[in-house]
Amino acid sequence: MVDVCHRLYDKGFVAAMDGNVSVRLDKGTFLATRTGVNKGLVMEKDILEVSREGVVIGSKFSPSTEIGMHLFIYRARADINAVVHAHPAHATAFATARIPLDRPVFPEVVVGIGRIPLAEYATPSTEEVAASLGPYVKTCEAIMLANHGVVTFADDVLAAYFKMEKVEQAAHAIYLAKMLGGETPLTVEELERLHRVTLKNYPATTAGKR
Repeated sequence: MVDVCHRLYDKGFVAAMDGNVSVRLDKGTFLATRTGVNKGLVMEKDILEVSREGVVIGSKFSPSTEIGMHLFIYRARADINAVVHAHPAHATAFATARIPLDRPVFPEVVVGIGRIPLAEYATPSTEEVAASLGPYVKTCEAIMLANHGVVTFADDVLAAYFKMEKVEQAAHAIYLAKMLGGETPLTVEELERLHRVTLKNYPATTAGKR
């Protein structure tokens, strides 16, 4: 988690005290970054253990104010063990313009992440955020938050971070493509062939299941 926090800051995906990271523990509790700390300066002492209800265990610090969003995702998805929330510039620009990244443009995104929808605007640090994810959380692993940023989730914390990297790379590339006349999505035939190849070569991938 410390390494992922530093990666988020070094990549410019967060500024000041932005962003939060969590993981699910085998015993049913969670580790989460504390509030009010720059992710580039996070140390082990800044990682808190919290209960299923978000109550801190054995620390004077408070968890991220977005802990409710993390716990909502864990409750909805038993297969998810890590959540990353950040504000990468290009993806957040699309989220602020209220433009989802849900068109099938890049084969590696289709296979590795799938659709990247845009959740309706919700006031940060409130229960509204979790509610806004409701329509997408069971079928997606990267969701744009209107005027807010991106949340990604996976079976481990590095995988969740790498999804954040891929979302930002895709957003950047689409932004550049729009300057050249616009992105061209894959056709139905191209998608069908991509899924056949994926099922043949990577039968256990998320894309192969869905």
